[in-house]
Amino acid sequence: MIKRILLPTDFSANSNNAIHYATQLYKEEECQFFIFHSCYVPGYAKSNLLSLDNVDQTLIAAKAEAEKKMEALKTQPPFNAKNTNHTFEYLIEIGDLTDNLKEIIKSKDIALVLMGTRGETDSKHLILGSNAVVTMEKIRGCPVLAIPGHIKFKVAAEIVFPTSFKTTYKETELAALLEISKLANAAIRVLYIQKDIDFSKLQIENKAVLNQILAPTTFTHHKLYNQNLHNGVRSFVQSRDSGMIAFVNKKHNFFGSIFSNPMVKDLGNNTNVPILALHNLEH
Repeated sequence: MIKRILLPTDFSANSNNAIHYATQLYKEEECQFFIFHSCYVPGYAKSNLLSLDNVDQTLIAAKAEAEKKMEALKTQPPFNAKNTNHTFEYLIEIGDLTDNLKEIIKSKDIALVLMGTRGETDSKHLILGSNAVVTMEKIRGCPVLAIPGHIKFKVAAEIVFPTSFKTTYKETELAALLEISKLANAAIRVLYIQKDIDFSKLQIENKAVLNQILAPTTFTHHKLYNQNLHNGVRSFVQSRDSGMIAFVNKKHNFFGSIFSNPMVKDLGNNTNVPILALHNLEH
């Protein structure tokens, strides 16, 4: 089955780096990549673009510039590489990035969004840029993998998966984690920041279910004590030189507490590894 992957770009070095990362990670897989640019012009919405009377020179110029940059992008690696496993489709849409992503994910049956963590307009001091954070929080149709701009593709030795064991995971929710673990030949390190002395019955049951789901991979369990969540994850990743962090995005709960400000800035500026946002299907 062909893997359909959406690669948003603002034509920055960071987004180009994410595109290279995607094509290397899936080098041996048959993939259709959708290179997508969301052309946002303040004051315009798709509902207002039903007639040419509503389209002025600002919008025309913005789209023309985006098309020019997209044509230039097509001439660069990896698009001119001879990998018969990969095909590319190029999309430019007017409007809000999140709305456009949701529409494309649905219409193109996208399995994964892979993007840079800091775009052209984001602060140079913030590794997790605003678009990456919003995408990880708002996009529910498929997993989102965010790649820091300075991270070049290399085989990740391990993927850190923090959990409280208070959620019953499903195979479909963790499918992308298992797939990337296999592609990168990376072990999964299940990390529990211990707050309670003993596991509840529910936590014991959920751990057993998680072990069954992760059985096709190499995985180990780890505990940290007396640390808050984001500091514990950060120190664990840094001490082991881990290659990726994966979270299940449970809104207003575990994942939300990590990626709500000011934790976004703290984790993003101190972790410097790709982040895989998975999704709790109950939401």
